[in-house]
Parts: sequence; C-alpha cells; structure tokens
Amino acid sequence: MHILTGDIGGTNTRLAMMEYANDRARVTENLTFPSDAYASLGEIITEFLTRYPEVQPQAAAFGVAGPVAQGVSRITNLPWVISAATLASQLGLTTVQLLNDLEALAWGIDTLGPEDMVALQTGSSNAAGNRAVIAAGTGLGEAGLCWDGNLHIPFATEGGHTDFAPATERDWRFYGFLQDRFGHVSWERVVSGAGLVHLFEFLLQESGAAAPAWFEDPTQDSAACITRDALSASDPLCVEALQWFARLYGAEAGNLALKMKATGGLYLGGGIAPKILPALQDGRFLAAFLDKGRMRGLVEAMPVRVICNEQVSLQGLARVAALRAQGAVI
Repeated sequence: MHILTGDIGGTNTRLAMMEYANDRARVTENLTFPSDAYASLGEIITEFLTRYPEVQPQAAAFGVAGPVAQGVSRITNLPWVISAATLASQLGLTTVQLLNDLEALAWGIDTLGPEDMVALQTGSSNAAGNRAVIAAGTGLGEAGLCWDGNLHIPFATEGGHTDFAPATERDWRFYGFLQDRFGHVSWERVVSGAGLVHLFEFLLQESGAAAPAWFEDPTQDSAACITRDALSASDPLCVEALQWFARLYGAEAGNLALKMKATGGLYLGGGIAPKILPALQDGRFLAAFLDKGRMRGLVEAMPVRVICNEQVSLQGLARVAALRAQGAVI
C-alpha cells in the first residue's frame, strides 16, 4: 500500500510517500517545503505529486500543528485552513486522516527501536501505563497515550497553550517581560524556538550587553545561533539562555507527565531536543522534571527519552492510515 503522509509545521512541511507492508512503513520519496512560501497545503501536495507522478497514493494522512475538529484544522502558526474532505477530493480518495501533529508523533513511538532514542532517565524496569509526549519546535506540542491494557491510544491536547508557571524571581521578571508583549503568557511562549530567543533577549536587556551581530540580522535564525554559541561556549549569555531553557523544558515536561500519569514513559519529540541534547543531559532538565514535591517518587519511576528519529511522525501517520484502511476502529 502506498500512503501519502505529511508533517505540517509552522516552519516546514514535509511530505513523504510511504510503502506500507507487514506493519512496517518505508519512505520511497520525500521533500521538505517552506510552509510560509505556499498559500495552502493543497498547493504543496500538487507540487509533490507533479514531481513523483509514477506513484499514486492509496491512502493519506497528515499531521498538522494545531487543533483538529470534525476533520478541519486552522493552523496555529500559519494562515491555513486544512480540510480532510477537501484533501480527499483533491487526491481522489474516500477519506484522508487529519491528525494533530503530536498525535501523529505519538502513533509513531511504537515503530521506534532503541537506536532511535536517547534516555535521560531509565525509570522503573517494569514501567507500564500511560505515556506522554512533549515537543518543542516552532511551537510547543503535547499529547497523551492512554494505555488500554493492550494498546497505547494517542490523543491530542493543546497543553502548550496553558499558563506559564514562573518558579524563581527571575522567572517572574521574565513573565512580566512577556506579558507586556503578548498579554497571555503560555508555555509555548517560553519552551519553543521563539521562546529561546525571548529568553536571550531578556538576558540582553537585563545585562545591558550589546547584541551580537547575528541577532540584528533578519536573515539569521536566532534560535539556531543561540544554540550554536551556547553549545560551543563561545557566548556566556547564550549558554545562560540555553541552560534556562532546559530547566523550563524539564519543568513543563514534569507537569505533563503528572497530568497524564505517564508511568509508561515521557518522550521528547520535535526538532529542538536532538539539537540541544548536551544541554538536556547536564542535569538541569531532569532536576526540574523531578522537582514535584510529594510526587517526586512517581516521576522518578518514569522513563524519559529523547526521540532522535526525524521520521517518527511520518511513521505514525502511515500506521494510522494503514490501520484505518484495514477497518481498525481507533
């Protein structure tokens, strides 16, 4: 079975044709498109299929960065409205699966092997139960996986838009800095690519330091530059910003793990975590993750893993599309 899959993000849209057989999916063709260069997902699909006319999909599934309601999604960080029915008509299919991007990622977890993940905490040797996924990228995605005794069933949330919870005096000053700019301050304003830039900008303001040249250059990716200079230890403020970011990431990951009672594990997905792995491994992330008062023992028993396989969402989408094409009720 040939399945067209797509991971639709605020920055990039990745489309891939997957060949699905024997419960495994293999990428046969794939392309990445800059999302904001197109007026709609339909335009990107047309271009993709024009480049690969020899293979027509028998099923399709897309993960989108935003809530999905009755087969329609208004993308949070793009001016797009995506309709499963419209896409099905364009592709000549009976149905198209439209999932929240974190739900798609969650469906892909069981396709991963040990080599696709890095453990930040091993947790209990007999860990079982619900799971949770948190993924910082352009935004902050969160999802749960309910354990029914036989299968983990993923479900979407919009937990990244819940209220940011400052824990230190400096956190509170940062909160005020963001509140003056945005009004409502969500975790996504803090734990995301833009959030890392906000942290660095705040540190520049408080320290009175001169901004580096790349920070004033609109052609530069400031989050990537901060990460580069932090990991190379070439800029003290970048180091401080990334360390602060890792602590806040750990705090919200722990919040999510408790809300989902993720005794089966907490997984970090998204584009940022693999890129800042050394910062996640230096102890600050895990210290904040475990700082849950009387619930410390519960979160200590939870495995915590970073997903390093970039295709996990596409694998998850192929899995959902195949299961539903086979009549599975999920």
